Amino acid sequence: MLQMVINAFKVKDIRKKLLFTLFMLLVIRIGSNIPVPGVNTDFFKNILDNLQAQDAVGWLSSMTGGSFEEMSIFALSITPYITSSIIMELLTIAIPPLEEIQKEGADGRRKIAEYTRYVTVALALLESSAMAIGFNGSGFFKETPAGVFTIIVAIFSMTAGSAFLMWTGERITESGVGNGISVVLLFNIISSLPKDFNTLYEKFLKGKNMAFMVTYAIIIIAVIIGIIAISVILQDARRDIPVQYASRIAGRTSVGNGVSVIPLKVNTAGVIPVIFASSIMSLPLIILQFLDIRNTIFNVIASVLNSGSWFRSEYPVYTFGCLIYVFLVIFFAYFYTSITFNPTEVAANLKRDGGFVPGVRPGKETADYLNRILNYIIFIGAVGLCIVALIPIIISGVFNISRISFAGTSLLIVVGVVLETLEQIKSQLVVRNYKGFLSE
Repeated sequence: MLQMVINAFKVKDIRKKLLFTLFMLLVIRIGSNIPVPGVNTDFFKNILDNLQAQDAVGWLSSMTGGSFEEMSIFALSITPYITSSIIMELLTIAIPPLEEIQKEGADGRRKIAEYTRYVTVALALLESSAMAIGFNGSGFFKETPAGVFTIIVAIFSMTAGSAFLMWTGERITESGVGNGISVVLLFNIISSLPKDFNTLYEKFLKGKNMAFMVTYAIIIIAVIIGIIAISVILQDARRDIPVQYASRIAGRTSVGNGVSVIPLKVNTAGVIPVIFASSIMSLPLIILQFLDIRNTIFNVIASVLNSGSWFRSEYPVYTFGCLIYVFLVIFFAYFYTSITFNPTEVAANLKRDGGFVPGVRPGKETADYLNRILNYIIFIGAVGLCIVALIPIIISGVFNISRISFAGTSLLIVVGVVLETLEQIKSQLVVRNYKGFLSE
């Protein structure tokens, strides 16, 4: 892998793309340290001192590279863009005119991308307004309550920051290396690692004896290696469905009679199910914390939703939250796959092109066969995602240590984006180093 990166820097075009990507990431890092004018940057830091909010706000902080916790102009990060992309994918299925636009090829994709940008700005404006107006008077601003001008400046600062990150991601996709939005998310996670390690040391290792420190380090390293191994397997695992194409006469030649495969990825939905499930579990917890509700019933609900209580508390009812989390991951794995892969459409295309799965009749039986295989492998992928997400939670609960914030979902995203980016660099190197009949 290192040799491939070195070779990439030797190629002028790829070197320019890599340097452009690094420059844009540097700009993002600078912006992540610029606070929103008038906002109390210690607001979310104080909330993190509460155990019930550590997992929820800490997860958002790691996804934003610490910008959310520090309340910088990039506090919203690219989450509005991710949400708007998902909304547009759902709308293209529910609204026939949007589905027709999507089928128009490159022009249709550009229109959908344009609509996605509009929705992104609207969501960013809505989220920043809710934060600035809803938390005004709760210590969110330095002056409480803040004036109208201060609130407006904060809203537009966070909205502009999110829009700028969206623009940066698109520029990286066009002129850099890898999927820009994924690269930005990867960089946010990596940039939060030094602070996570420092927090672990300050709270749990500083002043302890050597035996404790070694044991703690071994546990963390073992968890990280195990999660990386499972993540790599999930990203690469697939089920190939063989396809035979019947021969047909075109003029005086016979075409077809070839063999191909339909690659069905075990983890078709990627990390989306885990992100959705974590968001749904974290949102009520954050709202309860912000509203400062201390009723007994709400405390129980917060403990059930808080992953830090699932395997650490003596109350078995809290473990019920883990079952809810697993159900949500499996549900979203099936739901997202049903959106991105349509067995009926694939079967129709195969039948139109003269292809068929050996032993299965074309048409409806092929669609049913693909759907049956897909249901099996989706379940396997969803279980793998649950294992990756739950390992650090179980370890932290059993050994009564702080949750490993850089494991689970974060590592799954890192592994997936790194593999995807390296594969793109490799393909570009192959194209530029290929010597065939054109070079003769």
